[in-house]
Amino acid sequence: MAYKQVAGTNFPLATNLYAPIAQSRLPHLAQNDVSATMPAMSTIWLKPEHRPLEPYAIDVAAGILANLGPMVRQHAPAPSCGIVSDSIVAKHHLAAAVASLQSAGYRVVEFVFPAGEANKTLATVSRGLDCFLAARLERKSPIVALGGGVVGDLAGFIAATLLRGVPFVQVPTSLLAAVDASVGGKVGVDHAVGKNLIGAFHQPRAVICDVELLRSLPDVELRCGLAECVKHGIIRDVVLLEFIAANTQDIFRRDAKILTDLIAQNVRIKAAIVSEDPFEHGVRALLNLGHTFGHALEVVIGYENLKHGEAVALGTVAAAHVAVQRKMLSPQDAHYIERLLQSLGLPTRLAAMDINDVLAAMAGDKKVVDGRLRLILPTGLGAAVIIDSASAAEVRSGLEYLITGPICG
Repeated sequence: MAYKQVAGTNFPLATNLYAPIAQSRLPHLAQNDVSATMPAMSTIWLKPEHRPLEPYAIDVAAGILANLGPMVRQHAPAPSCGIVSDSIVAKHHLAAAVASLQSAGYRVVEFVFPAGEANKTLATVSRGLDCFLAARLERKSPIVALGGGVVGDLAGFIAATLLRGVPFVQVPTSLLAAVDASVGGKVGVDHAVGKNLIGAFHQPRAVICDVELLRSLPDVELRCGLAECVKHGIIRDVVLLEFIAANTQDIFRRDAKILTDLIAQNVRIKAAIVSEDPFEHGVRALLNLGHTFGHALEVVIGYENLKHGEAVALGTVAAAHVAVQRKMLSPQDAHYIERLLQSLGLPTRLAAMDINDVLAAMAGDKKVVDGRLRLILPTGLGAAVIIDSASAAEVRSGLEYLITGPICG
């Protein structure tokens, strides 16, 4: 099967990571309608090319949680609604969200589960379904996901299965959820065999992102979201990489304008890809850069020891190494990727791991097709390809590099 590739470029690495790249050296991005600038943008539309999927808006702004109720009612009017959150997010934001929903006339049913990837399971879904069925939610009653990626995935799966499908609204409270997990309709839970192996495609009616909610987000979680932002830049938009590098301090200060621009640009990239391929039959697989390695590392090392964004950063480094070995990516571009991840405080090396266990976990990944492991490999800054011809030796080499490779300086 042929896959589209966005034209990339190999340019000399700037002596300063934060130095701007000359406009003449930027890759051509018009194919995806992704701007080469970073304008402030509060609303991005995801418009799937395939019916019966309906377009929906991703709203990004500061302070819009207060308007959550009226915004949800605009997309899903009903007498009642459910809201799903975890034990950490609920302490910070649940009361305000519920108050806004109630002010809009909803009877609100709350389901809060213990925070953590370890609880993204069918058992938690079952408890959520019990809660909402006992409360007599109706088929028009929306489920609101208030939280990070774990909450969004789990709440979306509840919405996809409750009464054979009810409306779903994402309210991301982490950077990772805002730029990635909340957009695109992938919902589901983990299994002992691997991550996200049980799930569905269930597109939200709306995504409502209040950047002020990121003020309560620990730095380690902000870094995890930045791993997904770097991924988007690698596969589609070199300017995004430079934006992240140039504005790192403001991002960690939670500057509302910078965060709005950052999230909007990432959402534009993902929305363009999902609109073209909502069910991941082709180009959407590019969004899995770093994830085939990363998901296996999460399973083997343990969700409590390795966060998703950290695993994605490590997986991206491994994928870049494989690409260099195949002479698909220049060593200079691979070096740039590692330096940028390091500058954000993300891991690029592991002290040790059981490589055989990681390989076994990768063999059970949902991206295995016809017995062949599918990898996403960068071919430049702003370009990537999908391959299903990676040998076991190449995959092992990528993992070994995470232990033995030289630290970039």
